[in-house]
Amino acid sequence: MKYTTLPNTNIKVSKICLGSMTWGNQNTESEGHEQLDYAIDQGVNFIDTAELYPVPATAEISGRTSKIIGTWLKKSSNRDQVVIASKIAGPGDYTAHIRTTGFSPSAIKEAIDLELQRLQTDYIDLYQLHWPERNTNRFGVRNFNLDTKWKDNFNEILHSLDAEIKAGRIRNIGISNENAWGTMRYLEESKHHNLPRVVTIQNAYSMLTRTFETDLAEVALRENVGLLAYSPMAFGVLSGKYIKGTAADNARLKLFPRFARYSGEQASEAARKYLKIAEANNMSLAQMSLAFVNQRPFVTSTIIGATNMDQLKENIASIDVNLSEDLLEQINSVHQVMPNPAP
Repeated sequence: MKYTTLPNTNIKVSKICLGSMTWGNQNTESEGHEQLDYAIDQGVNFIDTAELYPVPATAEISGRTSKIIGTWLKKSSNRDQVVIASKIAGPGDYTAHIRTTGFSPSAIKEAIDLELQRLQTDYIDLYQLHWPERNTNRFGVRNFNLDTKWKDNFNEILHSLDAEIKAGRIRNIGISNENAWGTMRYLEESKHHNLPRVVTIQNAYSMLTRTFETDLAEVALRENVGLLAYSPMAFGVLSGKYIKGTAADNARLKLFPRFARYSGEQASEAARKYLKIAEANNMSLAQMSLAFVNQRPFVTSTIIGATNMDQLKENIASIDVNLSEDLLEQINSVHQVMPNPAP
C-alpha cells in the first residue's frame, strides 16, 4: 500500500480509501465486515461513510452502513489503527427523511451525535459536508441558476464545526460535491476568523468525469486541499462489465437504472475506447481506470467500492499499477476528443 497524509495534518492515510455505500443494501453486515478485514490486511487504513448511506437512501435503511462499520470496530478493536471519514447530509427532498434543518448548529450537533452512536466510537477523524446547503451545480448538473434565497452561512457552519473539534468529537473537516467558489469561501473564512480549515474535498473524478481539472484542481494544489476522488470507476462503467455484457444481475446500474449519470451514449462510447487502450496494454479497464486516478497529483486518496471480494481485490491491487507517460497520452487523446462525457 502507498500512503500520504491528510493535508495540513499529521494523519497518515492509505492512497486507497474503502468506500462503503453499498453496505446495508447491496451488501450484508457480514460481507461488509469481510471487506473491512481484507482491506485492513492489505494496508488500507482509510474508511469513508455517511449518515445517508446506503444509497439509494430511504428512511428505512438510513444510517445502516455506519452501523455495520460500528459493529466491526467494536469486535475488531482497530479504532486507533483506522481513519474514519463521515458526512452530514445536505438539505433537499432526497434527505428530508433525515432532517430538514440543513447545516444549522443544531443539525450539525444532532448529526454527529447520531453518527458517533452508529459508529460506536468517541470521535470521527474527518467530518464532511456531503453537498452544499445552497442550491448550486452538483451531481452533473450543467446549466447554472443563482440561488437567491440562500443566506451566506459559511462562518456559522465553521463555528459549529469548530465547537465539535474543541469538544474532541471530530478531528478535521472536509467538503464534498463543492465547487471552486464554495471551497475558496470556506478557506477565506478560516483564514480571516481563525476557524478550522477544510483539509479535503470529496468530489467525483474519473476518466469519464474530469471536470475537477477545470478549476478545482488548481485550488486543490495551490491551497493544499486534497481530493478524495469518488466514483473513480463511474458506477462500474469503467470496469467494462456493462460494455461486455458480463454485469451480474445485482450490478448497481441493473438494480438502480435511474443512476444514469455515467451510462449515457457518449460515456459508453468513451468507455469502449478506454477498454481498447487497457486491453492493448495487457491490463484490465478497472485497474487502468483506478491507476489513472491514483496517479493524479491533486488526489489524496481514491475511494473504491465493491459488492464482492473479487472486485475488492482487483481495486486495491490497482495501487501497484503504474501508468507510463505513453499510456497516459493515449488516455488523454480520448479525453481530447470526448471530454467529460459524464460530468
